[in-house]
Order: sequence, then C-alpha cells, then structure tokens
Amino acid sequence: MRQELIREMLAEFLGTTVLLLFGLGVVAQSVLSQKGAGAALSIHICWGLAVTMGCYVSAGVTGAHLNPAVSVALAVHRRFPWSKVGPYIVAQLAAALVASALVYLAYHDALAAFDGGHRQVAGALGTAGIWATYPQPFMSLTSGFLNEALGSALLMGVILGITDSRNSPAPNGLAPVLVGLLVVAIGAAFGWNTGYAINPARDFGPRLFTAMAGWGGEVFTANHGWWWVPVVAPCVGTVLGGWVYDVCVGHRFPDIKTAVETV
Repeated sequence: MRQELIREMLAEFLGTTVLLLFGLGVVAQSVLSQKGAGAALSIHICWGLAVTMGCYVSAGVTGAHLNPAVSVALAVHRRFPWSKVGPYIVAQLAAALVASALVYLAYHDALAAFDGGHRQVAGALGTAGIWATYPQPFMSLTSGFLNEALGSALLMGVILGITDSRNSPAPNGLAPVLVGLLVVAIGAAFGWNTGYAINPARDFGPRLFTAMAGWGGEVFTANHGWWWVPVVAPCVGTVLGGWVYDVCVGHRFPDIKTAVETV
C-alpha cells in the first residue's frame, strides 16, 4: 500500500511538473519579450497543451489529477479516498515549486535584462505574474472569487462528462486532449479577469517560490490579499461543478435493470 501511494505521488509530481513547466514557461516568454514572442492566445493554447501533456504523463497511474481542487472534488463526488487527498496535494505543490525554480533558472538572464535585477510584483517591470496569478486592478475579491469558482466549476463539470462512460466519453486515449481544449476555452472566456488559476497548486506553489526568490511578501499582500482566492475558490468551484453535473446528468441515467425492463 505504501509503495503504491509513493508511485501515485511520483506520477502526480511528474505530471504537475510537466504541466507547470510549459504553462509558466509560456507566460515568462510573453512577459519578458513584452509580448513579442507570445500573447494571450499563445498563452491559452500552451496552457491547454500543458494540461494535455501532464495528463498523458500521469493518467495511467493516477488518472492525472494535477490539481488539488480536482482531488478534493473527486473525493466528494467519486469516492476517491480522502486518505490520498493530502499526499496528492503535497506532490502537486512540490512539483509546482520545482517547476517554478526551473523556469526561473531558464529565464534568469532574460529576467535580469528585463528588470535589471530589481524584482517587482506590479507595474511596468512587474514580473511576479509570470509565476502566480494577479487579478485586474478593477476586480474586487468577491468578483474575482466568482470568476475563479465559475472557471473551476466548468473545469470539473466538463471533465466528469468527458470521463463518464454512461454519457459520451472521449475515445480511448483522447481524454487528455479534450481536457486540454477545455482549459483553452476557460482561459479564452474567463482568463482576462483573474488569470484563471483554477488550480491551487498552480498558483500557491509558484507564489511561494516568488516570495522566497526575491519578490518578497508583497506577493501575498498585493490586490487586497488576493493570494487566498486562487486557493479556495477552485476547490469550491470544482465541488459545485461536480454537484451540478451529477444533479443534471450524472444521476439521471437509468440503471441497467431499469433500461432492460423499459425495452
């Protein structure tokens, strides 16, 4: 049992690392090139592909959660063992820290050329947003929470539909592609407001890294203490999204016996 859990944690670690290397990397390229080597569309597409690649790396072992909010929702709605939720989250957060450090090293020279070594959270030379999400200045905490919860609800609800064998499941081996396209759609529709974290590990791990790597405590106080919203709202959203799917679709399929009697 212990060896099996370690195997699953390593799969979650690797899958999440792959996800964030691509995801954080594309944002770094866009910001540091001042959008000369990428903008919103390329960011959305690359994040979607990042999710797809992370899923392909780990899905055979864990189903590719790669997201604490997904792990929590699966425990609530799909009997995923609560005893594994904590270890999975630890693996996902550890991966986020490692991926953040690797992207920092890969773009260290470009970062120094961009800000002269003076790390700033916001402003014309602000670079903390390469790693963690920060909402638009006009966004309130309430609106931002709603935006993140809505995106996360869409994420979970559609994932359940894609993987529900009683519904119209993805063809064998193609679920990661569809989940990646789903993330592209969420980013294109709701990304501008808050940066669409929709994943506590994707935001908190990199945010913690920036706090330690030179950006300081402002990463936790900026935007009225925004940091907790991308941690809590995705968990609320995925649980609600799973509930809505089950109420409207998942619990509405007739069981086999009823279907036979009807025929």
